Amino acid sequence: MARKKLDTLTEPMFYVLLSLRQERHGYGVMQDIAQLTQGRVKVGAGTLYALLERFEKDGLIVHTRVEEKRKYYHITAEGERILQAEYERIRRQAADMEAVLRKERAP
Repeated sequence: MARKKLDTLTEPMFYVLLSLRQERHGYGVMQDIAQLTQGRVKVGAGTLYALLERFEKDGLIVHTRVEEKRKYYHITAEGERILQAEYERIRRQAADMEAVLRKERAP
């Protein structure tokens, strides 16, 4: 069964959208993700710029300005909706895991 477009996000997709809740340029997004995840998630330039292009085309982010040859982006309302839906999906998964672990620990 094919998954619906952006029904779930990959980890890099999630963190790019999360980072763009504040206006940033591409390199700033990479730095923010590395800092936020304490280096656990690294988004390379190729992946980042492909995602920025796709997200802009899909209306999840908007190009806001150019400054010193840097293109800045910001999440749109639709991008925020997709990000929040993914956050809720992850929370439900974590809750399911916690329920299973509680059952296993119960006497």
